[in-house]
Amino acid sequence: MITGVQDYLDGEAAAGRHLVETGELVAGSMTRAVAGLLFEPSTAVVHLDERLAGCLRDAAVAAADLPVTWERARAGAVLSFAAELAVTRAHQGRPVRTDGFFSVSSGARSAAERLIEDAVRAARATTEDRRIRHLGYLVAEVVVSPDIDAALADRALQLAASCSWRQLVFLAAVGRRDRAPLPLAPLDDEPRAWRAWGAREDIADLQRGRLLDPPPAAPRPGGAVLPRLRPADLRLTRRGVLVHRLLALDFVREDDVTAALADLGLPHP
Repeated sequence: MITGVQDYLDGEAAAGRHLVETGELVAGSMTRAVAGLLFEPSTAVVHLDERLAGCLRDAAVAAADLPVTWERARAGAVLSFAAELAVTRAHQGRPVRTDGFFSVSSGARSAAERLIEDAVRAARATTEDRRIRHLGYLVAEVVVSPDIDAALADRALQLAASCSWRQLVFLAAVGRRDRAPLPLAPLDDEPRAWRAWGAREDIADLQRGRLLDPPPAAPRPGGAVLPRLRPADLRLTRRGVLVHRLLALDFVREDDVTAALADLGLPHP
């Protein structure tokens, strides 16, 4: 009986490890190192807090039976990215929190387990694979941030889900405006080119969603001409700061930022 149970547990671990390794389709070869870190930690060259590692292992085992290859890959990738950034944060002196986030206080699971499940579900649902990296980073940021409770983490995840990838890139661009100035040219409210129109709508939606300030300008009495918005005028709101921080949008690649700004169709300086 004991041997049979052990064989079953070994089989679950193998299935979970394979799930993480399948994430290579999205996240590259680093998923193999993460799989070793989670399922054979004694052989790993880096360390991951066992409370977090246990939650990530359990999530990998739970997702191991997913029938669709790309859903499996996205689930494996989001778990890998969470582990990757958590290791980095630990090296930076930000260890996994010890305030009860990993404790089972109500229901059958901890806040950490529920957060990871939500992140895996969000990753499985997206078709914009570049988002998955930052969904994993959200898990890592929350588990090293005692000032972020479960409800606030859930709010950030919902706000992130409401944004397209290009909108997240625009938030990243505004977040780094002090070291990479934004264009001073005014934005057309109704640009003729479809790509520019779509990018302008992305920014307007971020303003309406209170992720970027200033809010959309209200019409003036008598039809007076409104000042035109410039990218350099944009600022992150408190909501925008939350999304930027927890999704670690500082890690958005510079070429993605350059491409998103180019979509606005502004004249070259």
